[in-house]
Amino acid sequence: MPPTMRAITQDTFGGPEVLHLAEVPRLAPLPTEILVRVHAAGVNPVDWKTRQGSGMAGVLGDPPFVLGWDVSGVVEEVGFGVTIVQPGDEVFGMPWFPRQAGAYAEYVTAPSRQFARKPRSIGHVAAAGTPLAALTAWQALIDTAHIGSGQRVLIHAAAGGVGHLAVQIAKNAGAHVIGTARSAKHDWLRSLGADELIDYTTTRFEEAVRDVDVVIDLIGDVHDQTSTRSLGVLRPGGLLIAVPSGVAAELLDRAREQGVRATGILVEPDGAALTRIADLIDEGDLTVEVEQTYPLAEAAEAHRQGEQGRTRGKLVLTVT
Repeated sequence: MPPTMRAITQDTFGGPEVLHLAEVPRLAPLPTEILVRVHAAGVNPVDWKTRQGSGMAGVLGDPPFVLGWDVSGVVEEVGFGVTIVQPGDEVFGMPWFPRQAGAYAEYVTAPSRQFARKPRSIGHVAAAGTPLAALTAWQALIDTAHIGSGQRVLIHAAAGGVGHLAVQIAKNAGAHVIGTARSAKHDWLRSLGADELIDYTTTRFEEAVRDVDVVIDLIGDVHDQTSTRSLGVLRPGGLLIAVPSGVAAELLDRAREQGVRATGILVEPDGAALTRIADLIDEGDLTVEVEQTYPLAEAAEAHRQGEQGRTRGKLVLTVT
C-alpha cells in the first residue's frame, strides 16, 4: 500500500467550511525533484480565492485538491539528478505556482530549483510566510520596474503580506517609499522603511501624492477603482503594476492616453531570487511579519481570519 500523509483538502468550492483534514497519497520525487517534509505553510489571498472557485481554480480544475504554495521544511528525499540539496537540508519555496503544490500537507514534491536554502536567521514559520509574498514584491519591483535609487514608489495595502515586504525591498533598493494603510499601522511601516504614509480611510491618495515613478497596486480596481485612480499620480512614463487582478484593456487604453504605462503580473517560482531574498533576511535588511499561526487542522480558521483583510503581514499553518 502506498504511503499516505495528512493534508487539508476540499471536495467542492465554497466557504472555509469546505476545508477538511484527510489522509491522501504521498508522492515520491521524480528525477530533478525533492520530497520536502513540511514544517510550516504560508496562507495567501490566492488560497481562499481558489477555495471559493476563483483565484487559480481555473488552473487546478474542480476539487478535490490540496491548497497552498508557500512551504518551509526539510528535504526528506532527492530524486535522480538533484545536486544542489541533500536530505536534511532546510529549504523554503513556492513550488509549482500556479499549478497545484499542495502545501497544506505533511509533504510536498517539486523540482529542486524551485526551492532555496531557508534563511539561517529565522525559523520555519517566518520562512513559510516569505516565498509567495516576497517573490511577488521582488518580481514586481526588481525584475519588472527595475527600481533604483531616488525613485518614488507608491505601495497600496502596504501593511499586508506582499505590501510590508515590498516596502522593505523598495527601500533597500534606494527608493523613496510611500504606502497606503490604516493609521494604526503607520508606526510599524515607518520602522520597516516607509518614508510617507497615507491613511486611505480618511484621505484620497491621489490628493496626497504625485510624481510617482512606480505604483505597486495590491488592491485593484475591484475596490474603489484603485488602479484607475493610481494612473493620475504617476509621472509621465511612470509604471503601474496591478498585482491581484491584472490590467483590463480599458485601463491600458487610459494609461496610454495619460502618457503612463500599466501591466499586470503573476508571480513565478524562482529559487535564485529566493536565495537573494534569504540573504537580505540574514543580513537584517528584510523582516517577515507573521501575525498569527494555526495548526494544520485549523486551516479553515486561518482562511476566515485572512478574508477579513486586516492582517498585519502573514498567516501561517504549522504542520510539523
